[in-house]
Amino acid sequence: MKKVYIIENLDCANCAAKMEAKFNAHPQVQEAVITFSTRQLRLTAEDPDALIPELERIARTVESGVQIHTRHEQRQEHHQEHTCGHDHHDHDCGCGHEHHDHDCGCGHEHHDHDCHCGHEHHGQECHCGHAHPHGGPDRDPVQVHTHDHSHDGEESVRPLIIGGGLFVLGLVLEHLSLGWAGVLVCLASYVLLGRDVVRKAIDNLRSGNMLDENFLMAIASIGAFFIGNAPEGVGVMLFYRVGEFFEHRAVARSRSQIMEAVDLRPEVVRLVRGEQISEIPAARAAVGDVLLVRPGDRIPLDGIVISGESRIDTAPITGEPVPVSVKPGSALTSGCVNTSGQLMMRVEKVLSESMVTRILESVENAAASKPKIDRFITRFARIYTPVVVTVAVATAVIPSLVTGNWGYWVYTALSFLVMSCPCALVLSVPLAFFAGIGAGSKQGILFKGGVTMEAMSKVRAVILDKTGTITKGDFTVQSVAGGHDVLKLCASCEQQSAHPIAQSIVAAAKSRKMELFRPDFLEEIAGQGIRAKVDGQTILCGNERLMQEAGISVALTDGAYGTRVLVAVDGRFVGYILIADTIKDGAKAAVDSLKKQGIHTAMLTGDGKAAAEAVAEQTGIAEVHAQLLPHQKLEKLRVIREARGAAMFVGDGINDAPVLAGADVGAAMGSGADAAMEAADVVFMTSDPEAIPQALSIAGMAVKTAWQNVIFALAVKFLVMALGLLGYASMWLAVFADSGVAMLCVLNSVRMLYKK
Repeated sequence: MKKVYIIENLDCANCAAKMEAKFNAHPQVQEAVITFSTRQLRLTAEDPDALIPELERIARTVESGVQIHTRHEQRQEHHQEHTCGHDHHDHDCGCGHEHHDHDCGCGHEHHDHDCHCGHEHHGQECHCGHAHPHGGPDRDPVQVHTHDHSHDGEESVRPLIIGGGLFVLGLVLEHLSLGWAGVLVCLASYVLLGRDVVRKAIDNLRSGNMLDENFLMAIASIGAFFIGNAPEGVGVMLFYRVGEFFEHRAVARSRSQIMEAVDLRPEVVRLVRGEQISEIPAARAAVGDVLLVRPGDRIPLDGIVISGESRIDTAPITGEPVPVSVKPGSALTSGCVNTSGQLMMRVEKVLSESMVTRILESVENAAASKPKIDRFITRFARIYTPVVVTVAVATAVIPSLVTGNWGYWVYTALSFLVMSCPCALVLSVPLAFFAGIGAGSKQGILFKGGVTMEAMSKVRAVILDKTGTITKGDFTVQSVAGGHDVLKLCASCEQQSAHPIAQSIVAAAKSRKMELFRPDFLEEIAGQGIRAKVDGQTILCGNERLMQEAGISVALTDGAYGTRVLVAVDGRFVGYILIADTIKDGAKAAVDSLKKQGIHTAMLTGDGKAAAEAVAEQTGIAEVHAQLLPHQKLEKLRVIREARGAAMFVGDGINDAPVLAGADVGAAMGSGADAAMEAADVVFMTSDPEAIPQALSIAGMAVKTAWQNVIFALAVKFLVMALGLLGYASMWLAVFADSGVAMLCVLNSVRMLYKK
């Protein structure tokens, strides 16, 4: 059984990696994956809930104060009802019960801000008239988990300000030759600034966790006192705490920005029953419920318009900038925005199955999928810290025994200790991929993991299906050869098929008021067409391959653009229907962009050669293979991959699932079949071909950013170590090489969210 949990008070990426290793070493855990970017634990075990107390104890041996909670969605069934009408989080409302994320019907979650209702609110806007930091009533309460409480607000800043003031006073006293007074003031400043660090170091030391960041920082700063550098010991601790504060703020902000970009789930919906309109939690809305969607509201759940007309901004889901008109009968996708008219909608999917939840889960799952570079850095971090600590000890002892200058070499060794925590490395890599996943989701591109992005960065050939990928799939009958009965016969056989070509034939027959009949027998032959029996006659409708296998000779002239559906009756060819598709507006621009990126393009299709070559010529696709069955597409893909390198296949149909799974990267159009989207590594919600080069660009940027962070962090650390050995670096610079570099790596990762 697999479950997802939230880890509270997890502030260190390196600690998260250590916890994950310890969790996976537990005999009852099949798999444990901790995602620091989302603070989620994905646990696979026979009884995950029963293991949580034990895993919490293990986690606290790595980082004190860690708590593991079930996800908000999993707690819904345990919510308790209270008459006060507010959602409570560890706050007493006088009813005599302690409240932990229990919903009481108002649909709002409350944490930190007091209003006249007497309860504390965090992250939501409600009717009490007070502003809450994380957005309005359309936000979901689960977002409170993206906010870093432990390093935010006045309580975190006050000791830094007071400690910093005492530190400056100590420097002034020392400058005035009041040495002892300066030392005492510095000591007071250190107690205020470093007490939490020292306390955590002692707690972790008791748990056997010696080489953690707190212990190493405590040893380095206290060591400065013992070698007569009290002001520097305090200054280093101040610089470390300030750097840590801004690092945590940067991480929390980036986490919040990414999650807010993808978490479009509503908190409440407006339920219509008769003349009454009431607000209920979105999770309680059921299939068939009627909801009111006002102008400016976000579509809360997937559904159908039952009254009203409007224009819908689909950009939050698909990235498409042009609003779409809707009227009664039109489908509505959750997460889109109603821009003009008031709508009544009928719920077709509950919250857990709607698009907004699918997108959020896709992003969370993607964040939990760790690429090779991430796994490499995690393994590297386990070696890096012991090696640097060993070098620090050797630096303190060996040169001192030779030169006798203990003060200088011990000081240099202490600066090494400050840099021995690999947090900047362990944090920056997954955050770079997480930012890339967030940037993609804003464009309607859903990556299914860092592994996918890593593979996409190596793609040298993009192989495209034709129908639904390059073309719109809105087939229309252009002409009928062979007389009136050919269309009627074919439409009668095709009326049960969901294929776009079949539907276009049926639509053409109905538009001409033809009365269709039901075949006595019907067999659909994959990749060829249909065999049916009507009044004792055998009717074949399909492509040339179907006719060839039936031994029917067909004489056709080439040159017609479109797809021919051939019709035969009792082994005799009687005519054909010519159907043409429309090339998508962005197809040519997408192919041009791929060429600029140095990527080879090819098309694999089951359609006729003439139609495929015509589409390829108009769009600029370099290589075309037509009249292919699903297994033949897979064979052609392997040939192209051997010749060109890593290949990405983009398709949308059920018959594309095998080749999607067989490609280095499989990509599916969001308008396609569920089987194709399930088999794909990346889904283009826009169904726009221009999303293909965009996705490759984002993936390449994420990998590039991850390596930039790694190289920058290691280069700065090794440079500062070298300068320290040469006598040019101080512990102040060492703190920058630790916390400062981590913060810069975070900012470098987040900038992907703002690139166009």
